[in-house]
Amino acid sequence: MNVCDFLLENSATLEKEAVVGRESISYPGLSARVMSVAGAFRQKHGENNYVLILSENSTFLITVYLALMKSGNIVVPLNPAIETENLGKVLEKTGSTIAFISKRYQSRFAGYNFTVYDQESTEAWFTSASAGKSYLPEKEFDDRRIAEIIFTSGSTGEQKGVMITHRNIIANTESIIEYLKLTQTDIIEVVMPFYYCYGLSLLHTHLRVGGAVHMNNAFIFVGSVIDDLNKYNCTGFAGVPSHYQILLRKTKDFKNTAFHSLRYVTQAGGKLHNAFIEEFTEAFPGIKFYVMYGQTEATARLSYLPPEVLPEKIGSLGKGIPGVTLLVAGEDGNPVKPGETGEILARGDNIMAGYFNDPATTAATIVDGWLHTGDMATVDDDGYIFLQSRAKEIIKVRGIRISPKEIEAVIVTYPGVIDCTISAINDDITGEAIKATVYVNETELDQFSGEAIRQYCAANLASYKVPQLVEFETKLSFNAAGKKSKY
Repeated sequence: MNVCDFLLENSATLEKEAVVGRESISYPGLSARVMSVAGAFRQKHGENNYVLILSENSTFLITVYLALMKSGNIVVPLNPAIETENLGKVLEKTGSTIAFISKRYQSRFAGYNFTVYDQESTEAWFTSASAGKSYLPEKEFDDRRIAEIIFTSGSTGEQKGVMITHRNIIANTESIIEYLKLTQTDIIEVVMPFYYCYGLSLLHTHLRVGGAVHMNNAFIFVGSVIDDLNKYNCTGFAGVPSHYQILLRKTKDFKNTAFHSLRYVTQAGGKLHNAFIEEFTEAFPGIKFYVMYGQTEATARLSYLPPEVLPEKIGSLGKGIPGVTLLVAGEDGNPVKPGETGEILARGDNIMAGYFNDPATTAATIVDGWLHTGDMATVDDDGYIFLQSRAKEIIKVRGIRISPKEIEAVIVTYPGVIDCTISAINDDITGEAIKATVYVNETELDQFSGEAIRQYCAANLASYKVPQLVEFETKLSFNAAGKKSKY
């Protein structure tokens, strides 16, 4: 089944809004536009093109995204602020010559030899084209076809194009809907971009159940997000760690606001330290807090921790979502025992088809049907998984393996600390030494000292885990998806 048909199967004729807010659009309106654009584009360009989308979150982006997949083409959603060098690499790999670019960003890409379509193009197709009106679901569509290629952030190396199939999206969408218990009544506040797999999963799930999305492209204005949650009767909010850190520590309004419709929040995109989770659940005991874990290579989601066991299992990423099998394996490939550390492996219909034009890396990442995540973890006696760190993030001091997350978790409990990043620096004696970059509010900077942080660590950690160097910063740096940038 084509994933577009799947997402709109039960919602296309609903007399309600698919998108609420300034760019509101009804399900019949969205469906009609999607089918018209799909039909017109296929008539002009056929199938199996790699088509770029360069746009902020918008109804334009949603329409084009669905239409391209419906037409049998491959979507390549990119950050419209992508660096010239990285865009060049994407173009070299995909050979893309067609791009849907929103008006806001067209001048930035004027120098490229793209065939460009924008909001006016798609609206013209909708008002004049008849092809879309008869563009019906295709019963024989092969859902193993590639639906999209999402390029990973490339923060530590070459960008990799993750190939996601129609079946991958369908499987992951069904799983997330099941454990979040989503329905037509759900409205999600979206602060993450749709070129990021977490953001796309919010769109997929809410379209499938006939819910709605509200798009806020300016999380930097925290007050607007807080207002949106009540103004649009949002039942859900999704964020990466930085979103929760800012909401909880950068503004007093958030914890002092009563959210009359918010029933749950989800957190993924990296480990949120326990101190922040406890702070949130204490402030909002009636709102369910879902800790989740995933990767782009898994379409989005791999595990979740049910809110009802959160107090007992805090710090855990939970267990595999419906339809996904997770295994924490040692170097011998066998499951680790409680307390031992191994790599998280995953298997399910949501696992990518591979990396685009990179069979060697694909073969090293997917072995015998198992996705090797590169994330190190342990398990407890009940089978709950606890993330330790990325394998490449482990620091060795005098031969002792140290997880940065363990130290970070302590430092963020120091009063007034917003965030902390632990990194390795060269040391002539120990090989690697520990550096702590501690983030605080600028107005409170003079209240902190490196020695006080070190003493706090010494009281809560083994001596070899105490940072040798402590530096303070007042500005958090994030990538386009909201994840913390490490120095």
